[in-house]
Amino acid sequence: MRTGCDYLASLKDSRQVYVDGVAVDDVTTHPGFAPIASVIAGLFDTAADPASDMTCVDPATGRTVNRLFTAPRSARDLTAFREAATVWARRSHGWVGRSPDHVGAFLSAFAAHPEAFASGTRDFGAHVAAYRRRVAEESLHVSYAIIPPQVSRADSGQAWAGDLVQVGIVDERDDGIVVRGAQMLATGGAVADEILVSCIKPLGPEDTDFAVSFAVPVGAPGLRLLCRRPYAPGASSVYDYPLTSRFDETDALLVFDDVFIPWERVFVHRDIAGLRRQFFDTGAHLFGNWQAQIRFTVKLQFLAGLARKIAAVNGVDRFPGVVEKLGELASLVSLVESAVLAAEYTAAPDEQGLWRPGVRAVYGAMGLQSELYPRVLAILHDLAGGGVLQVPAGVGDMTSPRTRPDIDRCLSTPTASAEDRVKLFKLVWDAVGSEFAGRHHQYELFYAGAPFVVRGYAFRNYGFDAHVADVETFLAGYGVGAEA
Repeated sequence: MRTGCDYLASLKDSRQVYVDGVAVDDVTTHPGFAPIASVIAGLFDTAADPASDMTCVDPATGRTVNRLFTAPRSARDLTAFREAATVWARRSHGWVGRSPDHVGAFLSAFAAHPEAFASGTRDFGAHVAAYRRRVAEESLHVSYAIIPPQVSRADSGQAWAGDLVQVGIVDERDDGIVVRGAQMLATGGAVADEILVSCIKPLGPEDTDFAVSFAVPVGAPGLRLLCRRPYAPGASSVYDYPLTSRFDETDALLVFDDVFIPWERVFVHRDIAGLRRQFFDTGAHLFGNWQAQIRFTVKLQFLAGLARKIAAVNGVDRFPGVVEKLGELASLVSLVESAVLAAEYTAAPDEQGLWRPGVRAVYGAMGLQSELYPRVLAILHDLAGGGVLQVPAGVGDMTSPRTRPDIDRCLSTPTASAEDRVKLFKLVWDAVGSEFAGRHHQYELFYAGAPFVVRGYAFRNYGFDAHVADVETFLAGYGVGAEA
Protein backbone atom coordinates (compact mmCIF):
# COMPACT_ATOMS: atom_id res chain seq x y z
CA MET A 1 0.00 0.00 0.00
CA ARG A 2 1.09 3.56 -0.62
CA THR A 3 2.93 5.23 2.25
CA GLY A 4 2.91 8.83 3.29
CA CYS A 5 6.24 9.39 1.55
CA ASP A 6 4.80 7.97 -1.68
CA TYR A 7 1.85 10.33 -1.39
CA LEU A 8 3.99 13.41 -0.79
CA ALA A 9 6.23 12.52 -3.72
CA SER A 10 3.19 12.28 -6.00
CA LEU A 11 2.24 15.90 -5.21
CA LYS A 12 5.41 17.18 -6.86
CA ASP A 13 3.82 17.44 -10.29
CA SER A 14 2.68 20.12 -12.71
CA ARG A 15 -0.37 21.26 -10.70
CA GLN A 16 -1.26 24.93 -11.00
CA VAL A 17 -2.16 26.14 -7.51
CA TYR A 18 -2.51 29.88 -6.90
CA VAL A 19 -2.63 31.91 -3.69
CA ASP A 20 -2.86 35.71 -3.83
CA GLY A 21 -2.23 35.54 -7.58
CA VAL A 22 1.09 33.75 -7.14
CA ALA A 23 1.73 30.19 -8.34
CA VAL A 24 2.78 27.70 -5.67
CA ASP A 25 5.92 25.87 -6.75
CA ASP A 26 5.58 22.89 -4.41
CA VAL A 27 2.59 22.27 -2.13
CA THR A 28 4.65 19.89 0.02
CA THR A 29 6.95 22.74 1.12
CA HIS A 30 4.67 25.79 0.88
CA PRO A 31 3.73 26.95 4.42
CA GLY A 32 0.05 27.08 3.49
CA PHE A 33 -0.18 23.48 2.27
CA ALA A 34 2.70 21.51 3.77
CA PRO A 35 1.00 21.03 7.18
CA ILE A 36 -2.20 19.48 5.79
CA ALA A 37 -0.20 17.43 3.26
CA SER A 38 1.76 16.03 6.19
CA VAL A 39 -1.49 15.15 7.99
CA ILE A 40 -2.84 13.31 4.91
CA ALA A 41 0.50 11.52 4.58
CA GLY A 42 0.06 10.37 8.17
CA LEU A 43 -3.34 8.91 7.29
CA PHE A 44 -1.80 6.79 4.55
CA ASP A 45 0.95 5.63 6.90
CA THR A 46 -1.67 4.65 9.46
CA ALA A 47 -3.66 2.69 6.87
CA ALA A 48 -0.52 0.90 5.68
CA ASP A 49 0.32 -0.18 9.23
CA PRO A 50 -1.06 -3.72 9.79
CA ALA A 51 -1.72 -2.84 13.43
CA SER A 52 -4.40 -0.35 12.37
CA ASP A 53 -6.62 -3.16 11.00
CA MET A 54 -7.67 -0.89 8.15
CA THR A 55 -7.03 -3.29 5.29
CA CYS A 56 -9.15 -5.91 3.58
CA VAL A 57 -9.13 -7.97 0.42
CA ASP A 58 -10.84 -6.16 -2.43
CA PRO A 59 -13.40 -8.62 -3.88
CA ALA A 60 -13.00 -7.01 -7.31
CA THR A 61 -9.26 -7.65 -7.54
CA GLY A 62 -8.20 -9.99 -4.74
CA ARG A 63 -5.63 -7.44 -3.64
CA THR A 64 -5.14 -6.04 -0.15
CA VAL A 65 -6.40 -2.46 -0.02
CA ASN A 66 -7.62 0.17 2.42
CA ARG A 67 -11.12 -0.97 3.39
CA LEU A 68 -12.30 2.66 3.24
CA PHE A 69 -12.05 2.40 -0.56
CA THR A 70 -14.31 -0.65 -0.84
CA ALA A 71 -18.07 -1.07 -0.68
CA PRO A 72 -19.38 -2.86 2.45
CA ARG A 73 -21.04 -6.15 1.48
CA SER A 74 -22.16 -7.27 4.94
CA ALA A 75 -23.09 -5.87 8.32
CA ARG A 76 -19.60 -6.78 9.51
CA ASP A 77 -18.07 -4.84 6.61
CA LEU A 78 -20.12 -1.79 7.55
CA THR A 79 -18.95 -1.96 11.16
CA ALA A 80 -15.36 -2.35 9.97
CA PHE A 81 -15.79 0.71 7.76
CA ARG A 82 -17.02 2.79 10.71
CA GLU A 83 -14.12 1.65 12.86
CA ALA A 84 -11.58 2.42 10.14
CA ALA A 85 -13.12 5.83 9.42
CA THR A 86 -12.96 6.57 13.14
CA VAL A 87 -9.25 5.68 13.22
CA TRP A 88 -8.58 8.21 10.48
CA ALA A 89 -10.86 10.86 12.01
CA ARG A 90 -9.08 10.59 15.34
CA ARG A 91 -5.77 11.43 13.64
CA SER A 92 -7.11 14.97 13.21
CA HIS A 93 -9.69 14.85 16.03
CA GLY A 94 -12.34 15.36 13.34
CA TRP A 95 -10.93 18.66 12.05
CA VAL A 96 -10.12 17.36 8.53
CA GLY A 97 -13.47 17.32 6.78
CA ARG A 98 -12.31 16.03 3.41
CA SER A 99 -10.02 13.16 4.28
CA PRO A 100 -9.63 10.62 1.44
CA ASP A 101 -12.35 8.32 2.80
CA HIS A 102 -15.08 10.89 2.14
CA VAL A 103 -15.02 10.87 -1.65
CA GLY A 104 -13.76 7.30 -1.45
CA ALA A 105 -17.14 6.35 0.03
CA PHE A 106 -18.95 8.06 -2.86
CA LEU A 107 -16.83 6.21 -5.42
CA SER A 108 -17.39 2.84 -3.73
CA ALA A 109 -21.15 3.29 -3.95
CA PHE A 110 -20.85 4.48 -7.56
CA ALA A 111 -18.97 1.32 -8.50
CA ALA A 112 -21.45 -0.90 -6.65
CA HIS A 113 -24.17 0.37 -9.00
CA PRO A 114 -22.78 0.41 -12.55
CA GLU A 115 -26.34 0.26 -13.89
CA ALA A 116 -26.90 3.84 -12.68
CA PHE A 117 -24.30 5.01 -15.19
CA ALA A 118 -25.72 3.13 -18.18
CA SER A 119 -26.69 5.78 -20.71
CA GLY A 120 -25.97 6.31 -24.37
CA THR A 121 -23.58 4.14 -26.34
CA ARG A 122 -20.69 4.07 -23.87
CA ASP A 123 -20.37 1.85 -20.82
CA PHE A 124 -19.86 4.52 -18.20
CA GLY A 125 -20.55 1.93 -15.48
CA ALA A 126 -17.35 0.14 -16.49
CA HIS A 127 -15.52 3.48 -16.30
CA VAL A 128 -16.70 3.99 -12.72
CA ALA A 129 -15.77 0.46 -11.65
CA ALA A 130 -12.31 0.71 -13.19
CA TYR A 131 -11.67 4.08 -11.59
CA ARG A 132 -12.74 2.88 -8.14
CA ARG A 133 -10.36 -0.09 -8.48
CA ARG A 134 -7.53 2.29 -9.35
CA VAL A 135 -8.30 4.54 -6.38
CA ALA A 136 -8.22 1.50 -4.08
CA GLU A 137 -5.10 -0.08 -5.55
CA GLU A 138 -3.12 3.17 -5.62
CA SER A 139 -4.58 4.63 -2.38
CA LEU A 140 -5.46 7.89 -4.09
CA HIS A 141 -6.63 11.01 -2.33
CA VAL A 142 -9.63 12.23 -4.34
CA SER A 143 -11.35 15.51 -3.50
CA TYR A 144 -14.46 16.77 -5.25
CA ALA A 145 -16.05 19.92 -6.66
CA ILE A 146 -19.79 19.45 -7.23
CA ILE A 147 -21.28 22.94 -6.90
CA PRO A 148 -21.43 25.61 -9.63
CA PRO A 149 -19.90 29.03 -8.95
CA GLN A 150 -22.33 31.40 -7.24
CA VAL A 151 -22.88 33.58 -10.30
CA SER A 152 -26.64 33.40 -9.84
CA ARG A 153 -28.31 31.28 -7.20
CA ALA A 154 -31.64 31.58 -9.04
CA ASP A 155 -30.54 30.26 -12.43
CA SER A 156 -28.48 27.42 -13.85
CA GLY A 157 -25.49 27.61 -16.18
CA GLN A 158 -27.37 27.85 -19.46
CA ALA A 159 -28.98 31.12 -18.37
CA TRP A 160 -25.63 32.82 -17.71
CA ALA A 161 -24.76 34.97 -20.67
CA GLY A 162 -21.43 34.66 -22.46
CA ASP A 163 -18.80 31.95 -22.28
CA LEU A 164 -19.17 28.93 -20.03
CA VAL A 165 -18.86 29.88 -16.37
CA GLN A 166 -20.05 26.63 -14.81
CA VAL A 167 -17.90 23.77 -16.01
CA GLY A 168 -19.35 22.25 -19.16
CA ILE A 169 -18.53 20.48 -22.40
CA VAL A 170 -17.17 22.64 -25.22
CA ASP A 171 -15.97 19.90 -27.55
CA GLU A 172 -16.20 16.15 -28.06
CA ARG A 173 -13.54 14.01 -29.68
CA ASP A 174 -13.16 10.33 -30.45
CA ASP A 175 -10.90 9.96 -27.42
CA GLY A 176 -12.72 12.18 -24.92
CA ILE A 177 -14.30 15.51 -24.10
CA VAL A 178 -12.98 19.04 -23.59
CA VAL A 179 -14.38 21.03 -20.67
CA ARG A 180 -14.33 24.71 -19.81
CA GLY A 181 -15.60 26.80 -16.90
CA ALA A 182 -15.37 26.63 -13.13
CA GLN A 183 -16.66 24.57 -10.22
CA MET A 184 -16.47 24.88 -6.45
CA LEU A 185 -15.56 24.03 -3.72
CA ALA A 186 -12.60 21.65 -3.80
CA THR A 187 -11.73 21.41 -0.12
CA GLY A 188 -8.23 19.98 0.12
CA GLY A 189 -7.97 19.98 -3.67
CA ALA A 190 -4.49 21.51 -3.67
CA VAL A 191 -3.09 18.44 -1.89
CA ALA A 192 -5.30 15.81 -3.57
CA ASP A 193 -4.20 13.41 -6.28
CA GLU A 194 -7.37 13.82 -8.30
CA ILE A 195 -10.71 15.62 -8.20
CA LEU A 196 -14.17 14.29 -8.96
CA VAL A 197 -16.04 17.04 -10.82
CA SER A 198 -19.81 16.92 -11.13
CA CYS A 199 -22.95 18.90 -10.26
CA ILE A 200 -25.28 18.09 -7.38
CA LYS A 201 -27.42 21.22 -7.96
CA PRO A 202 -30.58 20.40 -9.97
CA LEU A 203 -30.29 21.33 -13.65
CA GLY A 204 -32.96 22.16 -16.22
CA PRO A 205 -33.62 20.41 -19.56
CA GLU A 206 -31.55 23.04 -21.38
CA ASP A 207 -28.45 22.40 -19.21
CA THR A 208 -27.17 19.24 -20.89
CA ASP A 209 -23.74 20.82 -21.53
CA PHE A 210 -23.25 20.94 -17.76
CA ALA A 211 -24.64 17.46 -17.02
CA VAL A 212 -21.26 15.83 -16.73
CA SER A 213 -19.27 13.88 -14.17
CA PHE A 214 -15.59 13.05 -14.50
CA ALA A 215 -12.33 12.55 -12.61
CA VAL A 216 -9.32 14.71 -13.39
CA PRO A 217 -5.74 14.72 -12.08
CA VAL A 218 -4.94 17.90 -10.19
CA GLY A 219 -1.95 18.38 -12.49
CA ALA A 220 -3.98 18.16 -15.71
CA PRO A 221 -2.94 20.78 -18.31
CA GLY A 222 -5.33 23.73 -18.30
CA LEU A 223 -6.66 23.18 -14.77
CA ARG A 224 -6.02 25.94 -12.23
CA LEU A 225 -6.87 25.96 -8.52
CA LEU A 226 -7.59 29.40 -7.07
CA CYS A 227 -7.31 28.87 -3.33
CA ARG A 228 -8.64 30.92 -0.49
CA ARG A 229 -5.83 32.26 1.66
CA PRO A 230 -4.43 29.45 3.83
CA TYR A 231 -4.51 30.13 7.55
CA ALA A 232 -1.48 28.03 8.50
CA PRO A 233 1.15 30.64 7.51
CA GLY A 234 -0.45 33.08 9.95
CA ALA A 235 -0.08 30.66 12.85
CA SER A 236 2.81 32.02 14.90
CA SER A 237 3.46 28.64 16.53
CA VAL A 238 1.86 25.31 17.26
CA TYR A 239 1.50 26.39 20.89
CA ASP A 240 -0.46 29.50 19.86
CA TYR A 241 -2.54 27.88 17.08
CA PRO A 242 -2.50 24.10 17.55
CA LEU A 243 -5.35 23.46 15.08
CA THR A 244 -4.69 26.13 12.47
CA SER A 245 -1.05 25.16 12.21
CA ARG A 246 -1.90 21.54 11.31
CA PHE A 247 -5.37 20.97 9.95
CA ASP A 248 -6.31 23.81 7.58
CA GLU A 249 -7.36 22.10 4.34
CA THR A 250 -7.78 25.21 2.18
CA ASP A 251 -10.70 25.36 -0.26
CA ALA A 252 -10.28 26.03 -3.97
CA LEU A 253 -12.22 27.22 -6.99
CA LEU A 254 -11.40 25.03 -9.98
CA VAL A 255 -10.96 26.81 -13.31
CA PHE A 256 -10.90 24.69 -16.46
CA ASP A 257 -9.29 26.25 -19.51
CA ASP A 258 -10.21 23.72 -22.24
CA VAL A 259 -9.09 20.68 -20.24
CA PHE A 260 -9.12 17.35 -22.05
CA ILE A 261 -10.82 14.45 -20.23
CA PRO A 262 -10.36 10.95 -21.75
CA TRP A 263 -13.55 8.92 -22.10
CA GLU A 264 -12.43 6.37 -19.50
CA ARG A 265 -12.53 9.18 -16.91
CA VAL A 266 -16.07 10.27 -17.83
CA PHE A 267 -18.91 8.85 -15.72
CA VAL A 268 -21.90 10.98 -16.74
CA HIS A 269 -22.19 12.59 -20.17
CA ARG A 270 -24.91 15.09 -21.07
CA ASP A 271 -27.35 13.22 -18.84
CA ILE A 272 -29.26 15.41 -16.38
CA ALA A 273 -31.09 12.47 -14.82
CA GLY A 274 -27.77 10.64 -14.61
CA LEU A 275 -26.40 13.28 -12.27
CA ARG A 276 -29.13 12.52 -9.75
CA ARG A 277 -28.83 8.75 -10.22
CA GLN A 278 -25.12 8.79 -9.41
CA PHE A 279 -25.67 10.44 -6.04
CA PHE A 280 -29.00 9.05 -4.89
CA ASP A 281 -29.85 5.83 -6.75
CA THR A 282 -26.43 4.38 -5.95
CA GLY A 283 -26.58 5.29 -2.25
CA ALA A 284 -23.41 7.37 -2.66
CA HIS A 285 -24.90 10.46 -1.04
CA LEU A 286 -26.09 8.41 1.92
CA PHE A 287 -22.85 6.44 2.33
CA GLY A 288 -20.59 9.48 1.94
CA ASN A 289 -22.60 11.46 4.46
CA TRP A 290 -22.51 8.60 6.96
CA GLN A 291 -18.72 8.86 6.75
CA ALA A 292 -19.09 12.61 7.34
CA GLN A 293 -21.20 11.97 10.44
CA ILE A 294 -18.57 9.55 11.77
CA ARG A 295 -15.97 12.27 11.37
CA PHE A 296 -18.34 14.85 12.87
CA THR A 297 -18.88 12.63 15.90
CA VAL A 298 -15.15 12.54 16.59
CA LYS A 299 -14.95 16.33 16.30
CA LEU A 300 -17.87 16.84 18.70
CA GLN A 301 -16.30 14.43 21.18
CA PHE A 302 -13.11 16.48 21.05
CA LEU A 303 -15.06 19.69 21.69
CA ALA A 304 -16.88 18.01 24.57
CA GLY A 305 -13.52 17.07 26.06
CA LEU A 306 -12.39 20.67 25.72
CA ALA A 307 -15.48 21.90 27.54
CA ARG A 308 -15.03 19.46 30.39
CA LYS A 309 -11.35 20.38 30.67
CA ILE A 310 -12.15 24.11 30.83
CA ALA A 311 -14.58 23.56 33.69
CA ALA A 312 -12.07 21.45 35.62
CA VAL A 313 -9.14 23.84 35.15
CA ASN A 314 -11.29 26.81 36.17
CA GLY A 315 -12.55 24.88 39.20
CA VAL A 316 -16.20 25.38 38.33
CA ASP A 317 -17.19 21.85 37.36
CA ARG A 318 -19.36 21.48 40.48
CA PHE A 319 -21.38 24.64 39.91
CA PRO A 320 -24.99 23.72 38.99
CA GLY A 321 -25.07 26.09 36.02
CA VAL A 322 -21.85 24.64 34.61
CA VAL A 323 -23.04 21.09 35.14
CA GLU A 324 -26.22 21.99 33.26
CA LYS A 325 -24.23 23.29 30.30
CA LEU A 326 -21.99 20.24 30.27
CA GLY A 327 -25.07 18.05 30.46
CA GLU A 328 -26.61 19.82 27.48
CA LEU A 329 -23.37 19.38 25.58
CA ALA A 330 -23.28 15.69 26.46
CA SER A 331 -26.85 15.35 25.19
CA LEU A 332 -26.06 17.04 21.88
CA VAL A 333 -22.99 14.92 21.23
CA SER A 334 -24.85 11.78 22.23
CA LEU A 335 -27.50 12.47 19.59
CA VAL A 336 -24.93 12.35 16.80
CA GLU A 337 -23.11 9.38 18.30
CA SER A 338 -26.41 7.52 18.52
CA ALA A 339 -27.42 8.45 14.97
CA VAL A 340 -24.19 7.00 13.58
CA LEU A 341 -24.77 3.73 15.42
CA ALA A 342 -28.49 3.69 14.60
CA ALA A 343 -27.65 4.06 10.91
CA GLU A 344 -25.41 1.02 11.23
CA TYR A 345 -27.99 -0.96 13.22
CA THR A 346 -30.76 -0.26 10.70
CA ALA A 347 -28.57 -0.83 7.63
CA ALA A 348 -29.64 -3.31 4.97
CA PRO A 349 -28.30 -4.52 1.62
CA ASP A 350 -29.70 -3.02 -1.54
CA GLU A 351 -30.41 -4.92 -4.76
CA GLN A 352 -26.71 -4.88 -5.69
CA GLY A 353 -25.53 -6.08 -2.29
CA LEU A 354 -24.25 -2.71 -1.04
CA TRP A 355 -25.00 -2.36 2.65
CA ARG A 356 -26.59 1.06 3.02
CA PRO A 357 -26.72 2.82 6.41
CA GLY A 358 -30.22 3.60 7.64
CA VAL A 359 -31.50 6.70 5.86
CA ARG A 360 -33.59 8.04 8.75
CA ALA A 361 -30.65 8.15 11.12
CA VAL A 362 -28.14 9.67 8.69
CA TYR A 363 -30.37 12.38 7.28
CA GLY A 364 -32.00 13.03 10.64
CA ALA A 365 -28.63 13.87 12.18
CA MET A 366 -27.68 15.99 9.16
CA GLY A 367 -30.92 17.93 9.45
CA LEU A 368 -29.98 19.15 12.93
CA GLN A 369 -26.32 19.89 12.22
CA SER A 370 -26.84 23.56 11.36
CA GLU A 371 -28.37 24.10 14.82
CA LEU A 372 -26.34 21.62 16.81
CA TYR A 373 -22.82 22.79 15.92
CA PRO A 374 -23.44 26.49 16.69
CA ARG A 375 -24.99 25.47 20.02
CA VAL A 376 -21.91 23.40 20.91
CA LEU A 377 -19.71 26.40 20.12
CA ALA A 378 -21.96 28.68 22.18
CA ILE A 379 -21.55 26.41 25.22
CA LEU A 380 -17.77 26.48 24.78
CA HIS A 381 -17.86 30.29 24.55
CA ASP A 382 -19.87 30.46 27.76
CA LEU A 383 -17.57 28.13 29.66
CA ALA A 384 -14.40 29.85 28.43
CA GLY A 385 -15.65 33.35 29.20
CA GLY A 386 -12.86 35.92 29.30
CA GLY A 387 -10.25 33.22 29.70
CA VAL A 388 -9.64 33.08 25.95
CA LEU A 389 -9.14 36.88 25.86
CA GLN A 390 -6.69 37.24 28.72
CA VAL A 391 -4.10 34.83 27.35
CA PRO A 392 -0.71 36.30 26.36
CA ALA A 393 -0.15 37.42 22.78
CA GLY A 394 2.07 34.52 21.85
CA VAL A 395 4.62 31.93 22.78
CA GLY A 396 7.23 34.69 23.07
CA ASP A 397 5.55 35.88 26.26
CA MET A 398 6.05 32.40 27.69
CA THR A 399 9.79 32.46 27.07
CA SER A 400 10.62 36.09 27.88
CA PRO A 401 12.17 36.67 31.32
CA ARG A 402 10.34 40.01 31.41
CA THR A 403 6.84 38.57 31.06
CA ARG A 404 6.96 34.94 32.20
CA PRO A 405 7.08 35.71 35.96
CA ASP A 406 3.91 37.81 35.65
CA ILE A 407 2.18 35.04 33.70
CA ASP A 408 3.14 32.41 36.26
CA ARG A 409 1.90 34.60 39.13
CA CYS A 410 -1.38 35.77 37.58
CA LEU A 411 -2.61 32.94 35.35
CA SER A 412 -1.96 29.77 37.30
CA THR A 413 -4.75 28.00 39.22
CA PRO A 414 -4.77 25.38 41.97
CA THR A 415 -5.39 22.75 39.29
CA ALA A 416 -3.11 23.92 36.46
CA SER A 417 0.16 25.74 35.91
CA ALA A 418 0.07 29.01 33.98
CA GLU A 419 1.76 27.34 31.01
CA ASP A 420 -0.79 24.54 30.87
CA ARG A 421 -3.71 26.90 31.37
CA VAL A 422 -2.57 29.25 28.62
CA LYS A 423 -1.97 26.26 26.38
CA LEU A 424 -5.53 25.06 26.98
CA PHE A 425 -7.11 28.42 26.28
CA LYS A 426 -5.02 28.88 23.15
CA LEU A 427 -6.50 25.61 21.92
CA VAL A 428 -10.02 26.68 22.89
CA TRP A 429 -9.65 29.95 20.97
CA ASP A 430 -8.36 28.11 17.90
CA ALA A 431 -11.47 25.90 18.08
CA VAL A 432 -14.07 28.65 18.57
CA GLY A 433 -12.67 32.10 17.78
CA SER A 434 -9.80 32.06 15.28
CA GLU A 435 -10.14 32.47 11.52
CA PHE A 436 -9.70 28.70 11.25
CA ALA A 437 -12.57 28.25 13.72
CA GLY A 438 -14.79 30.63 11.75
CA ARG A 439 -14.20 28.67 8.57
CA HIS A 440 -15.10 25.43 10.36
CA HIS A 441 -18.28 27.00 11.73
CA GLN A 442 -19.34 27.89 8.20
CA TYR A 443 -18.21 24.52 6.87
CA GLU A 444 -20.30 22.51 9.32
CA LEU A 445 -23.34 24.66 8.53
CA PHE A 446 -23.17 24.17 4.77
CA TYR A 447 -20.97 21.18 3.91
CA ALA A 448 -23.99 19.14 2.75
CA GLY A 449 -25.95 22.12 1.40
CA ALA A 450 -28.14 24.85 2.80
CA PRO A 451 -30.21 23.82 5.85
CA PHE A 452 -33.43 23.72 3.82
CA VAL A 453 -31.76 21.30 1.39
CA VAL A 454 -30.46 19.02 4.14
CA ARG A 455 -33.79 19.01 5.98
CA GLY A 456 -35.43 18.17 2.67
CA TYR A 457 -33.37 14.96 2.70
CA ALA A 458 -34.61 14.25 6.22
CA PHE A 459 -38.22 14.94 5.22
CA ARG A 460 -38.12 12.67 2.16
CA ASN A 461 -36.35 9.81 3.87
CA TYR A 462 -38.02 9.72 7.27
CA GLY A 463 -40.99 7.57 6.23
CA PHE A 464 -43.97 9.58 7.42
CA ASP A 465 -46.52 7.34 5.69
CA ALA A 466 -46.67 4.70 8.40
CA HIS A 467 -47.14 7.30 11.11
CA VAL A 468 -49.78 9.20 9.14
CA ALA A 469 -51.61 5.89 8.66
CA ASP A 470 -51.47 5.33 12.41
CA VAL A 471 -53.01 8.77 13.02
CA GLU A 472 -55.71 8.16 10.40
CA THR A 473 -56.58 4.79 11.96
CA PHE A 474 -56.90 6.47 15.33
CA LEU A 475 -59.12 9.22 13.86
CA ALA A 476 -61.32 6.65 12.20
CA GLY A 477 -61.99 5.01 15.56
CA TYR A 478 -64.38 7.67 16.84
CA GLY A 479 -66.80 10.32 15.61
CA VAL A 480 -68.88 13.25 16.72
CA GLY A 481 -71.21 11.07 18.75
CA ALA A 482 -68.55 8.90 20.37
CA GLU A 483 -68.83 8.37 24.11
CA ALA A 484 -65.89 8.57 26.46
